Amino acid sequence: MNYPWHLYLMVVIYVIAGIMHFVRPKMYMRILPGYLPGHKALVAISGIAEIVIGIALCFPATKNFAIYAIMVMLTFFLPAHFHMLFNKKASMGIAKWVLIARIPLQFALMFWAYWYLRY
Repeated sequence: MNYPWHLYLMVVIYVIAGIMHFVRPKMYMRILPGYLPGHKALVAISGIAEIVIGIALCFPATKNFAIYAIMVMLTFFLPAHFHMLFNKKASMGIAKWVLIARIPLQFALMFWAYWYLRY
């Protein structure tokens, strides 16, 4: 379990992001596209997933699975980012350029996770 510090930074980011699903659930429900059912359940499930996946990065037996899970999870989050970009209420007043930048950021986060497969 002697990974580089930046892998543990990733752990902290995902665990905190997952916790935030329970601290501010209405914010996360607002960004989900309307065609998805059960917004409350989806927010809770995605929060739990982020926490579990983040913790799983810490252990050699689960690290690679967690990396692939991050890439899948971030792919599933893409519709919410597009919804925020095209829906004024979902955008929460965030600047359009930030919303646009968040989309390629998802791919950068996927690459960041993928990079740890070599450890």
